[in-house]
Formats: sequence, structure tokens, C-alpha cells
Amino acid sequence: MRRHGEEGHNVAAEELRLLIERVERLAEEKKGIADDIKDVFAEAKGRGYDPKAIKAIISIRAKKREEWQSDQAILETYMIALGMM
Repeated sequence: MRRHGEEGHNVAAEELRLLIERVERLAEEKKGIADDIKDVFAEAKGRGYDPKAIKAIISIRAKKREEWQSDQAILETYMIALGMM
């Protein structure tokens, strides 16, 4: 005995399963990439570079020049107000 709409549920279940499996595969790839990035930072540290400085440079390079300059101006303003500069 078939319930009403059972076939539609099977199709949706299969589609859902495929989507979930896709996300799982991508999450595994993401984890692998994150591990690779950690390895690069460990290598940089082993060669005498400062990982925090490298991360800061990567963050700066990801921004548009105007956005970075604005961020720097605000930071400088705050540091001056706190007597840090």
C-alpha cells in the first residue's frame, strides 16, 4: 500500500542525501586545505618568520586599498586618543 505522495518524498530524500553528501565532501576538502595552511604557517615559523605578521599581511592584502587605509586611520586615531602614539 502506497501512501499519498510517497514517490515525491523518495525523490526529495534522494536529492537531500546528495546535497548533504556534497556538503560533507566540501567540508572534508576545507579541512584538508586548513591543515595545509597550518603546515605553511608552521614552515614559515620554522624559517624564522612571524606567523602573526604573515596573517596580518594576508588580511591587509585581502582588503581594498581604501578600506585598509580607512581602517589604519581609525586605528591610529584611537591609539593617539589612548596615548599610545
